[in-house]
Amino acid sequence: MRFVAVGEMHGTSQAPSAFAELVCEAAKRGPVAVALEFPVQMQPVLDAFMAEPDENKARDLVLAYEYGPFRFHDGRGSEAMLAMLQRLRVLQQTGADLRVLATVPDSPRVPGFTQSHAELDRAHLWSVAARAAPDRRMMILVGSVHAEKARRVGSPLGLPAAAHFRPEEVLSLFVAQQGGKAWTCVDDCGVHPVAAAEPARQRGIVMAAEADGTFDGYLALGPTTASPPVSRP
Repeated sequence: MRFVAVGEMHGTSQAPSAFAELVCEAAKRGPVAVALEFPVQMQPVLDAFMAEPDENKARDLVLAYEYGPFRFHDGRGSEAMLAMLQRLRVLQQTGADLRVLATVPDSPRVPGFTQSHAELDRAHLWSVAARAAPDRRMMILVGSVHAEKARRVGSPLGLPAAAHFRPEEVLSLFVAQQGGKAWTCVDDCGVHPVAAAEPARQRGIVMAAEADGTFDGYLALGPTTASPPVSRP
């Protein structure tokens, strides 16, 4: 499978940790590109982070970036996300053929053009990266809506990013909502309860067409705990 997309609810401890496990397994089987929901302008910072041998200096690099998720928090700049990045950094430095990519496009906001155009731009970035390194499996961690393989009936979003590829090229999983809490920004930013939509006792990867066929299955990680924004000095 060329693309493996994991759709998460931002701000949990479990989703980034589970995604790191999936990347580790994929790296045992060949080269991997990891596409993250960070702005494309952050790529030089990510490259420097991945090359930095010192954990604390690497942390300082991403926290110093003025415009990234670790400054403007919506759950993507969580402690769990930073821990995931640190794990990927170590994985690369210990021999894995791994590249981490920032893949949120710098799309202009133009009146009359909906989010569907930004989704197309996002899919284009994934496609360009995949074609530049066709032997790399692309592991994608995004908010769940971007990982959907079809447009849901009534969705105002338009065609999600993952839906721009042939269905057989993409394995798309969403992180099951099994209760617990997450640090999210909805009406306000902070710790919020997570509704239990799937059985709380189930664990692991469950392959079954879900959400009107927009996903191939889901990751059952159990009730979640909230991961707050990374604290800054």
